[in-house]
Amino acid sequence: MGELPNDSAGPARGVPESKQRLRDAIVDAARAQAIAAGWDGVRMGGVAQAAGVSRQTVYNEFGSKADLAEALARREVDRFVGEVRAALATHGPDVRAAAHAAIRHTLAAAADNPLVKAILTSARGGSDELLPYLTTRSELVLAESSAALLEWAGQHLPEGDPAALTFAADTIVRLVVSHIVLPQSPVDETADQLANLALHLFHTAATRPAG
Repeated sequence: MGELPNDSAGPARGVPESKQRLRDAIVDAARAQAIAAGWDGVRMGGVAQAAGVSRQTVYNEFGSKADLAEALARREVDRFVGEVRAALATHGPDVRAAAHAAIRHTLAAAADNPLVKAILTSARGGSDELLPYLTTRSELVLAESSAALLEWAGQHLPEGDPAALTFAADTIVRLVVSHIVLPQSPVDETADQLANLALHLFHTAATRPAG
């Protein structure tokens, strides 16, 4: 349910495609091991074996386990925000359907993927040394998620009051996070309820004169 796809972004600017594929394969392997066993259980030798390269190659590309954690955290944030945007775009101007798709994806991803949950909830404590790399990005990913929702609303509700649209987007994002931190109902039920609230908030914003 809601598992994030294991694809990679295109080559970074200025990085040869073959080198980018190598780095992506290493990060993919690290990601799979982190989800399965936590970052404490990730070993550079195990990452190398899973990626089909030598241990030295992993160190040549990332320098240290901390550098690999940084690369994984950065890509996880980019992946998540991109998927939120895609979920919204799939349903065009249908406010409830778009909100439901984005909300359900977020709830399901957080339930299935401890990396996503750490990003969204600023989870701290415990022994998992990857968390600082994820949680330092929590405010960024929340802001970008709100911005994605607001951008979608601006495209499809152009007559809405900007301040009210901003409030609606921020409220929905924060409520989704609160349900991730303390879930009270199954994912589908929560997504239905929050999508109904999103419809109400955005409808109110769209019918309120700007100014």
